[in-house]
Amino acid sequence: KQQKNSKGNADFCIKNIKQADFGRREIEIAEQEMPALMALRKRAQGEKPLAGAKIVGCTHITAQTAVLMETLSALGAQCRWAACNIYSTQNEVAAALAEGGFSVFAWKGESEDDFWWCIDRCVNVEGWQPNMILDDGGDLTHWIYKKYPNMFKKIKGIVEEIISVKPVVCNKVGKGCSAALKAMGSIVYVTEIDPICALQACMDGFRLVKLNEVIRQVDIVITCTGNKNVVVREYMDRMKNGCIVCNMGHSNTEIDVASLRTPELTWERVRSQVDHVIWPDGKRIVLLAEGRLLNLSCSTVPTFVLSITATTQALALIELYNAPEGRYKQDVYLLPKKMGMMH
Repeated sequence: KQQKNSKGNADFCIKNIKQADFGRREIEIAEQEMPALMALRKRAQGEKPLAGAKIVGCTHITAQTAVLMETLSALGAQCRWAACNIYSTQNEVAAALAEGGFSVFAWKGESEDDFWWCIDRCVNVEGWQPNMILDDGGDLTHWIYKKYPNMFKKIKGIVEEIISVKPVVCNKVGKGCSAALKAMGSIVYVTEIDPICALQACMDGFRLVKLNEVIRQVDIVITCTGNKNVVVREYMDRMKNGCIVCNMGHSNTEIDVASLRTPELTWERVRSQVDHVIWPDGKRIVLLAEGRLLNLSCSTVPTFVLSITATTQALALIELYNAPEGRYKQDVYLLPKKMGMMH
């Protein structure tokens, strides 16, 4: 359904514009916990280093992202935004952004078709063409490459947020999960294919195993690899009754959820983001967020951590947009070491 904000603007598609006041309060709270990004806004808004920048973004739409978007706008950029995950959008925040004049296309619980439609609405608009991309997971970049390849002629650069890209369990995300679970008293097993990361896990006191060695005994299985089909149907068939299965990587391909949608298995929705998958003998596993990114589908990330991440994204956009011709070739560049260490 078409909605309009208080100024009559209808260039957005969200759940309910009437939630804008609630979302604004959440954004204001997030601002208090994002000192790095607010300092950047205060310092650079007079210079407008992003004047003329037309940024199309595809990230999680949360209060923290809203602070980033409003910072980019304060620095001179025009923004159009979609969500990179069908479950992570905070509807009230999307409403606050729409009320503030941002073209946002996202709501919690999108279908796959909705997801791509929202991305297309950000890109395929008459009289507006992006010259910068901020992506999380590559879906937006992939869509433009597939549908509108000529747009890349005017795009100065792409900033890609995702960090969980190594095909191993004990990357930064895996290390954080393992340390947090260990601190809460859990017995943590690590399965790891990279020898260096495996050694690091050993030095941190974790037991290294193969997944098939412990799959019958464990109570929780968490994937965080950036790979696909890490936990397949064969493993889930052997899990104990009540085992919790979830994913901390960006993509929903790590757990082979498609293999669970067969006639002999019964799905039972317990509540939002929690499903029981029941075998013919009565055994059930608990699947969280349908195998999608757990923390932002079911909860959130500490705002202070996101302050650092969002600030590095803003700095990267400023650098790419203002870089003189020839500084960067058509290639992939890592953040400068100083910024990367801060991240």
